[in-house]
Amino acid sequence: MTATDPGRGGRRGHRPPPRRVEVVDKERLTPRLVSILFGGEALRGFPQPVPTAHIKLFLPDADGRLHAPVAGPDGLEWPDGRPTMRTYTPRRYDADANTLEVWFVLHGEGPASAWAERAAPGDLVAIGGPGGRFTLDPDASPWWIAGDESALPAIATLIEALPETATARFHLEVDSPVDSPADLVTLPEHPGIELLWHCRADAPAGTQPGDLLVRALQDDDVSPAAYLWAGCEASAVRRIRSHALDVRSLPRDHVTTRGYWRVGEANHPDHDFGED
Repeated sequence: MTATDPGRGGRRGHRPPPRRVEVVDKERLTPRLVSILFGGEALRGFPQPVPTAHIKLFLPDADGRLHAPVAGPDGLEWPDGRPTMRTYTPRRYDADANTLEVWFVLHGEGPASAWAERAAPGDLVAIGGPGGRFTLDPDASPWWIAGDESALPAIATLIEALPETATARFHLEVDSPVDSPADLVTLPEHPGIELLWHCRADAPAGTQPGDLLVRALQDDDVSPAAYLWAGCEASAVRRIRSHALDVRSLPRDHVTTRGYWRVGEANHPDHDFGED
C-alpha cells in the first residue's frame, strides 16, 4: 500500500483544541492563489505534516471575533457557537521560524476565500491538525498525478516527497490560457518529473472543471504498474478513479483520489476519497 487514510476504522481519541494563530505575511502567487503565513506561540511543537496532509481552519465571525472551544466530557465544546471551518492542505511548516504556510484559491465565493482575500498581518484564526497519513513508498514509480488549483499545495508536497529516483508525470488544470500563463505557479524542481499544464480558457465551450484531467488520463500513455494520485472536483475525481481501475486496470492499492470540492456545493464534505 502506498497510502493509508485517517477515519477508516480504529477509535480516535479526543482531538486537542485548535491553535490560535495570527497572519504574519501574505503573498499573491497568482491572480487566483494567495499564500498566507501563520505564526504565534501556539504553533510551537506543530507536527511536521506528511505529504498531502490536511488542517482545519477555524475562521473569525463577522465581527472579527475568534470563538474558542473548551474541553468537555465528549471532546471539544463551543460555548459561543461553532465557527465556520474549512479544510486545507498545509504547504509547509518551518519549525525554526515557527510558521505555517497555507495556500488559498480565491474563487470569489465562500467564507474562507473571502477571508483570505482581505486577510492582513495580525488577523487571527485557529488551526486544528494536521491530519492525514499518506505514506509514499520510496520504491513506487512511475507516478501519474493530476490536480486543479485546489490541489496545488498537495501536489507541491508530493513533488518534494518523491525520491530523486522516481519518475512522475503531473497534469495540472488551471484557468489561464497557455499564451498568458498567469495561473502557472512555480512548483518545486525534481529531476524525474514532467509538468503538463491544461488551461480551461483554451478548452472548448462547455468544458467542465476536471474534464481536461479526465481527458489527459484517457489519452496518456500510462504504465499498467503506475501509481496514480488525483485531487480535483469531486465528479471528475470519480471519473478518473473509474477509468484508472476499470479501463486501465491499475492495482487498487496504487490509486489514491481526493474530491476537494464539488460544483454547486458551498462546503464539500471532508475526506471524499471518490470511492462511491
